[in-house]
Amino acid sequence: MFAKNSIVKLVILSLMLLAAGSGYAQDELRRTFFKDADAAKASADAVEAKDFAPKSYASGMREYRTAADALRRGRNIEYVRSNAADATRYFKTAAKTAQLARTVLSQSRKSRQDGANARAPELATDTWIAANKKFVRAIQLIERGDLKNARKRDVDATSLYREAELIAIKAQYLNKTRQLLADADRARVGRYAPITLNKAKRLLADADRELNENRYDSDLPRSLAMQANYEAKHALYLSEVVRRVRDKDLTTEELILAWEQPLKAIAGVADAVPDMAEGPDDLTRELVEYFEEERNELQRLNQEKSEDTVRLADLEEELRALDERLGGATAERAALVKRLEAQARVRQQFKQVEKMFSSYEARVFREGDSVFLRLVGLTFDSGASQIKPENFDLLAKVEKAIDVFPRSELTIEGHTDAHGGDALNQKLSQARAESVQQYMINAMRIPSYRLIATGYGETRPVASNETAAGRARNRRIDIRIKPNLDAS
Repeated sequence: MFAKNSIVKLVILSLMLLAAGSGYAQDELRRTFFKDADAAKASADAVEAKDFAPKSYASGMREYRTAADALRRGRNIEYVRSNAADATRYFKTAAKTAQLARTVLSQSRKSRQDGANARAPELATDTWIAANKKFVRAIQLIERGDLKNARKRDVDATSLYREAELIAIKAQYLNKTRQLLADADRARVGRYAPITLNKAKRLLADADRELNENRYDSDLPRSLAMQANYEAKHALYLSEVVRRVRDKDLTTEELILAWEQPLKAIAGVADAVPDMAEGPDDLTRELVEYFEEERNELQRLNQEKSEDTVRLADLEEELRALDERLGGATAERAALVKRLEAQARVRQQFKQVEKMFSSYEARVFREGDSVFLRLVGLTFDSGASQIKPENFDLLAKVEKAIDVFPRSELTIEGHTDAHGGDALNQKLSQARAESVQQYMINAMRIPSYRLIATGYGETRPVASNETAAGRARNRRIDIRIKPNLDAS
């Protein structure tokens, strides 16, 4: 019995060794016969031959799998070698063809990617499918060696991909407003609020035109579409109010009195007398000025709080270090006192300059030891950088403000809103800053070494670019005055 068991174990061990040897031998054969095919396949994959040379690549994969299956089944070695060699040849052809296709179809490939980024497959499905058919056909022609007709298909595919991209971009920005305007037309809003509804339609048409002219600078068309959306909703609201007035559900007097209530509530917050005996204009102006002053005061207080916090921390640290050294601290204490006096002088000078300008001319604020003049009253013609004569009086005040800070360093910063291309806005902001710089040199006789002109384009907004008022605040010239703390 023992001898029989030993024989069985010996047979099993022999079979295992034979199988292991066979597996090892098969791995060696695979490395030998598939080395070139694997390298050729990797090269084909690197240039996306599966997409750009599908016929040759598919043939290569078919021969590759046939060779691998033959090796696994223990078929004739020459048969395996032949199939692997055929696979290598097909993969090399596919790689060469794909590289050519990527070059020939470079324009349609880029347009295809741009369209995909704009979600054209889901938002412009029909046009996208038509473009893909042209693209695939171009690839097929390249595999046949017909480059002339392939290039024609490339032009067709590029045009369709770009059309699909534009449709998709418009869908993202304009479809919501289009639907809103369609709802307004069905509700006969034009009968009751034609001015507001037509304004919404004009804004939508402007957004559409802007996208046609420059689809990649979406700031302006997006803003126009948002304004159109607002005006469409506003028209729906107004039409309901007008309808109620026409149907005698609401008298004109009741309507006006109802609209005066919000102004009265705001006047109460501002502690202003809500005098609207001759209309709301005077009260509105008073409230605007009040809230402008409140905003400026809040900003000033926040700046002072931040500066004081930093200043106190720095002073406490310096005084602690000086107290530890004691003996050699006399000169350092004197320097510290001198610096504190200089900072106090800057605060006094700041208050003096702050009183020079109205809220419609400039906003004066501080950042650290620097004083900023935000020249809200300094305007330029659209796309221009020339200083207009009506700005001379404001610039004369700027000169007096600068004189308050002897030997200070001056930086003129140009800024734009977000409408228009980035490069154009950068160039325009720099030109406007340099225009102010040149005016200071020529008219104010300020030495050029004290002046730096820098354009920041649209990169440093101080208000929302989604509203006309916000964009107006972003189109500005800021003058940074860095006082000389050693000046008396």
